[in-house]
Amino acid sequence: MANTPSAKKAARKIARRASVNRNRRSRMRTEVRKVEEAIASGNAATAAEALKKAQPELMRAAQKGVLHKNTASRKVSRLAARVKALSA
Repeated sequence: MANTPSAKKAARKIARRASVNRNRRSRMRTEVRKVEEAIASGNAATAAEALKKAQPELMRAAQKGVLHKNTASRKVSRLAARVKALSA
């Protein structure tokens, strides 16, 4: 356990930041899962709509440091390709 006041404060900050990051990651994964489910169901319109909501969540997660920006871009790209293939 932290002993000094500065270490105690650092522990509080880390816990708060971890909580925020956990919420961001959860929201991002939920949106990605909705796209995956729409693709699996074969509904192109729903998949496209879900992708429109998932893309900003992924990029926001990258901007806030939850994901690396290349990882977020890769996920968006792959989802978009699958949605496009579904509608074609």
